[in-house]
This record gives sequence, structure tokens and C-alpha cells, in this order.
Amino acid sequence: MEELIGLVVKKTGLPKKTARSVVKIVLDYLKEKLPAPVGASIDDFLGGKGYLAGAADLIGGILNAAKKPRKKKK
Repeated sequence: MEELIGLVVKKTGLPKKTARSVVKIVLDYLKEKLPAPVGASIDDFLGGKGYLAGAADLIGGILNAAKKPRKKKK
């Protein structure tokens, strides 16, 4: 999980404490929403049995999109 937190910090510029909170929220959400076998494998994935860069890119993209101001509807 530390590697994923580090990648989120690097890609978003968020403070480490904030990145840790974001990663935990996203992972808890995924564990709850994904089918049980997939959700249960998240901890294995984060334990070094998977590739974290893709997950960090996804989270970074979500966070960067959230930072951008929305255009007002007319």
C-alpha cells in the first residue's frame, strides 16, 4: 500500500497523509463493490503480487479531474 500511496503523492502532488486517506477510501470502496473473490484479492495485489502503477494512474486521473473547475451550465 505504501508504494501506491507514494505514486498517488507523486502524480497528484497531494500530501502523503491525504493520499493515504484517499487510497484507503478507494480500496475500501472497491472491496465492498467488487465481486467477493476480486475484492478479497486487493490485499494480495497491494502486497506486491500485482502492478500498482496502473492503479496509481487511475486514482491520479480521478483526483486531477476532481480538482478542475466545472463549467457552469446555461
